[in-house]
Amino acid sequence: MTLSPARVPGTGVRRLTATLYGYSFLDDFVLLYPVYALLFADTGMSLWQISSLFALWSITGVVLEVPSGAWADAVSRRRLLWIGPLLTAVGFGLWVAVPSYWAFAAGFVLWGAGGALGSGALEALVYDELDRLGAADQYARVMGRSRAARLMGTVASIGLAGPVFAHGGYAAVGAASFVACVLTALTATRFPEHRVRPETGGDSWATTLRTGLAEVRKDRAARGALLLIPAVAAVWGALDEYTPLLVREIGFAEATVPYLIMLIWAGVTAGSLLTGPAERLGTRGLAALLAGAALALAVGAAARSLAGIALLSLAFAGFQLAEVLADVRLQHRIDESRRATLTSVASLGTELATVATFGVYALLGTGAAHSTVFAVLAVPYLVTALALARSRAATARP
Repeated sequence: MTLSPARVPGTGVRRLTATLYGYSFLDDFVLLYPVYALLFADTGMSLWQISSLFALWSITGVVLEVPSGAWADAVSRRRLLWIGPLLTAVGFGLWVAVPSYWAFAAGFVLWGAGGALGSGALEALVYDELDRLGAADQYARVMGRSRAARLMGTVASIGLAGPVFAHGGYAAVGAASFVACVLTALTATRFPEHRVRPETGGDSWATTLRTGLAEVRKDRAARGALLLIPAVAAVWGALDEYTPLLVREIGFAEATVPYLIMLIWAGVTAGSLLTGPAERLGTRGLAALLAGAALALAVGAAARSLAGIALLSLAFAGFQLAEVLADVRLQHRIDESRRATLTSVASLGTELATVATFGVYALLGTGAAHSTVFAVLAVPYLVTALALARSRAATARP
């Protein structure tokens, strides 16, 4: 029986979203996450060596973020989405097969490269496929659920890492992480891709990048949407790394800290799932969301109590929701042929701003409590909210 035209787009959307949610879950289902720092320490790495490994990871992402995005606009995006997890799998294999500083360093370079290949390519592929199916208006809801699937993958990996590690040590969690990466790559091969790649005449990624940036410079709305992503994503993304220290500083027992962190991430997951209906907020609503989340962050950190942790969860939910909405605004304002490139430029801005936030946190944290630093770092969100409100008012003037 031949399917009616009305049913074909629905079938295509279901295939795309099922693949996306499975890919997102598996991509963050890495049992090494909660124990790899312990692996480094138990191998004899000093604190300086461990810190240098983290820095190498970040630097790899910064260096490769934009070239990989431009590459995704020139070749198959689906191909990059399955190559990336395989690179990460090789890195994890090195960690447990030949644990040493240089193996860890090579693993982080491969992991950073794998992440860079997927950054920009995934958002661009999903948006263009939805657009082809006449369902671009579902992008916010779909990507929100994709973020939630990632968070569930992270939580599941944390929950399973303990018993797997107890049974087989680092070799077991490393093998499980390797398998998860391979499954992620296999899932990526199921992504539909119908984009007709433009004839670039052999243009390099640098040429693609220059063309994309020229497009943004001429379009004020696209430029603002691109800058909004790092303004929303960077600070709370950096603060997430310090939440265990904040929780412990408040006075909760060590054994309680993981459960409170899970409470915070439950809020983040809820924020991801609200992106569909929240897309109607508009610029003024987004400004109000950021301002409210900033106030929840400041008050929650200063409260130094369980109620404060709940407010922190609410704040992170707001920031996660705003981050997805910022991505939606960008995708609606850029051209298909430069979509992955400009998405990667936004991700690069986020990476750089996150590194800067780490530096500010270290500077402030030398003489102040974690709760104070959290409260101070709510200020950039209030500034961003004010800028959004002013831009909306300027647009509304005759």
